[in-house]
Amino acid sequence: MPDLLLELFSEEIPARMQAKAADDLRRMVTDKLVAEGLVYEGAKAFATPRRLALTVHGIPARQPDLKEERRGPRVGGPEPAIQGFLKATGLSSISEAKIQSDKKGDFYIALMEKPGRPAIDVLAEILPVIVRTFPWPKSMRWGERSARSGSLSWVRPLHAITATFGLETEEPDVVKFSIDGIETGQTTFGHRFMAPGAIAVRRFEDYDAKLLAAKVVLDPDRRKDAILTDAKQLAFAQGFELVEDQNLLDEVAGLVEWPVVLMGSFDADFLSIPGEVIRATIRNNQKCFVVRDPKTGKLASKFILTANIEATDGGKAIVAGNERVIRARLSDAKFFYETDLKTRLEDRLPKFDSIVFHEKLGTQGERIRRIERLAAEIAPLVGADVEKTKRAARLAKADLLTEVVGEFPEVQGLMGKYYALAQGEDAAVAAACEEHYKPQGPADRVPTDRVSIAVALADKIDTLVGFWAIDEKPTGSKDPFALRRAALGVIRLIAENALRLSILNVAKSALSGLTAKVATDAAKLPADLLAFFADRLKVQLRDQGARHDLVDAVFALEGQDDLLMVVRRVEALGKFLDTDDGKNLLAGTKRASNILSIEEKKDKRSFDGAPDAALYKLDEEKALAKAIDQVKSEAAAAVAREDFAAAMSAMAKLRPAVDAFFDKVKVNDDDPKVRENRLKLLNEIRSATRAVADFSKIQD
Repeated sequence: MPDLLLELFSEEIPARMQAKAADDLRRMVTDKLVAEGLVYEGAKAFATPRRLALTVHGIPARQPDLKEERRGPRVGGPEPAIQGFLKATGLSSISEAKIQSDKKGDFYIALMEKPGRPAIDVLAEILPVIVRTFPWPKSMRWGERSARSGSLSWVRPLHAITATFGLETEEPDVVKFSIDGIETGQTTFGHRFMAPGAIAVRRFEDYDAKLLAAKVVLDPDRRKDAILTDAKQLAFAQGFELVEDQNLLDEVAGLVEWPVVLMGSFDADFLSIPGEVIRATIRNNQKCFVVRDPKTGKLASKFILTANIEATDGGKAIVAGNERVIRARLSDAKFFYETDLKTRLEDRLPKFDSIVFHEKLGTQGERIRRIERLAAEIAPLVGADVEKTKRAARLAKADLLTEVVGEFPEVQGLMGKYYALAQGEDAAVAAACEEHYKPQGPADRVPTDRVSIAVALADKIDTLVGFWAIDEKPTGSKDPFALRRAALGVIRLIAENALRLSILNVAKSALSGLTAKVATDAAKLPADLLAFFADRLKVQLRDQGARHDLVDAVFALEGQDDLLMVVRRVEALGKFLDTDDGKNLLAGTKRASNILSIEEKKDKRSFDGAPDAALYKLDEEKALAKAIDQVKSEAAAAVAREDFAAAMSAMAKLRPAVDAFFDKVKVNDDDPKVRENRLKLLNEIRSATRAVADFSKIQD
């Protein structure tokens, strides 16, 4: 079957837009093909700075013929309805329609046949629409066309469109269409400087090979591999080690069509600046990699750049140009750093009183004081030194007002640590200045220092409670204040450090610092926030392979706000339900709950209270009552010592008695007193299992 080759050749496409643009092109074309009945075998899209390209393999040469039945008006219906039906279906007379009968009467049915069109004609119709409606995040109009109504809007000026379609063994046809005077053809262009001439192409294999010969590496993954391999080898040859940076690699690969890796250097005096600042300066300004000494792990005064040309001088001029810019930028960074060191962190704090954090939550200064107070309350709960924690919380945000962080926001926190150490702060205080932001994502490190933990928890919980109090909760996919990330951070801090902490109590404490400023339902907010933590915990545990319904089953118990204990209950419950005893007890408990629900609804009452042993008629009733008493005692004792596995083992003893009860006992006995007593016994089953979880929340 034929293949499609499509290339959209333009001025330079921003690197950050290329990957999504390639994916959008593949998706839009293939979706349209499938919608037109042209089911293809495979598709792959590519992007370079100057082109988007797509190849689609195995497209049928023609659309399939379509046969369709369309139901019309009732026989004998109004004449206008019949005429409309004839017009819509293309029938010349109603006698050409069939009559079909159903329960509602006789109706006209039109049999319509639509012959398939050649695929190349379909492509000529859909491709211009895709180009005109392409979802660039930013686009532009240009030249004479920009003044015309309906002119093409593209990310950068579009110069040529290659579109061919045909079998591998034959000369392909051009998919003919025109967009704003740009006619499709079989001509593309090579590297802007090294091979700028026109290139005639036929199909993808031919196109890819000719571009490579014209100094264009089409596949971005191939460009990334080349850059990374050459950079590592160049660093190794000089006795250094490349500091890898995947995001930078992705960006650099989008800036070049023919990557050429070169090494430059800068003055060793700049190594007095923190390595992260050097890296940020070189990365942000010149898109270059840094290298380190493998023996010491410290940065070396070298950098690696990626050029887009094989220069005749071996790249000397390119390297020299980058060295000049990097020298100037590092001079600025050194000046900023040394200037920052002249002002102590605490001396910067008064400025925060004039910076608004949120119009409803006050200034940054007020927030820092809230975090300091809350961190001091959390410190004893997590084993942190209270005074060090208060000091760390007071200084943690101060680096936001420094020159270096103003220039490079990505080093906030980290610079706080450096400045704290430089002014002689305790190591734990300095570490907390950096680590209180952590963890910022599922792959980020969780702090283990107790002072850092206390400040990190205070920072995140203050954020959550504050925005909850002003009703700025996440909605759908929108979470402008990153509250989901904050909640997951709290969960990881607690779980991975095995902390015993009441989320409700800490949230209430955080709320007390807000109530003077924010009008809110103080009684409702902590419970509402706890439900949000439950949802986030489900996400966390699901990522680890646990069942989300087990989280619901544990949180349904009153007072379950100790997240560490919730996690341990969920783990034990999951293991228990994987056993036969667990599965059968779950089935029995659910059966008891269902019967109770039906009968409680019927009688409009609950069946609380202890059963009357004198009303037991059958041995199975007596055995179940005895088993429940034993299990309640054992499970409660196990839960009290937080041995949830033992609590589950105790629960397992209920299984034979529950099975025998349902096998031999009629719950809805004819004697109303016996019926009530048996329903109370079923309620005892439900109550006994609630020692560990609400089994009604567990899915079968």
